[in-house]
Amino acid sequence: MAAVLLLTTAAAAPSAAPAPPAAGTDPGVPVFSPAGVSSRATTPAPAGWRWPLAPRPPVLRPFDPPAKPWLSGHRGVDLGSASDGGPVTAPESGTVSFVGVVVDRPVITIDHGNGLRSSFEPVRSTLRKGASVAKGAMVGTLLAGHCGPRPCVHWGVRRGEEYLNPLSFILDLRPSVLLPLN
Repeated sequence: MAAVLLLTTAAAAPSAAPAPPAAGTDPGVPVFSPAGVSSRATTPAPAGWRWPLAPRPPVLRPFDPPAKPWLSGHRGVDLGSASDGGPVTAPESGTVSFVGVVVDRPVITIDHGNGLRSSFEPVRSTLRKGASVAKGAMVGTLLAGHCGPRPCVHWGVRRGEEYLNPLSFILDLRPSVLLPLN
């Protein structure tokens, strides 16, 4: 009963300011989920995004951002695919902001608004810059080469110049925190 009352009171309380971070979390400190996926402790991303591959792909290489922007790291996630040549879909609706080759890989970038952009490589697309895409719509086909012999797509998400963990848009990566009832 005390837990129900506590939840009811919390739900009824006005939320003029965002909740403080959970004890032991710091925005600059990596947090490891039970699945071993590294993320940065941040405010949860908007819910409702979807996986860019179907069926739900395995994460072959997790998000591992560098401590400083100029250092090496992995600024996205590599998702395993059943095969090369499969469809890559938009995780959220938006507008194509880039289609082209970066270094030696074909890339497509979708602007989702609010400063959020998703990029996928190696993906061949027939879409043009400025094209609108709906959530779940095919944006291109996966090409071989990013993960060696294993088919995979690299998915990156940025807000402005900051790289974010794409998995935080489709999974709840916040650490569980148990609080006392009294």
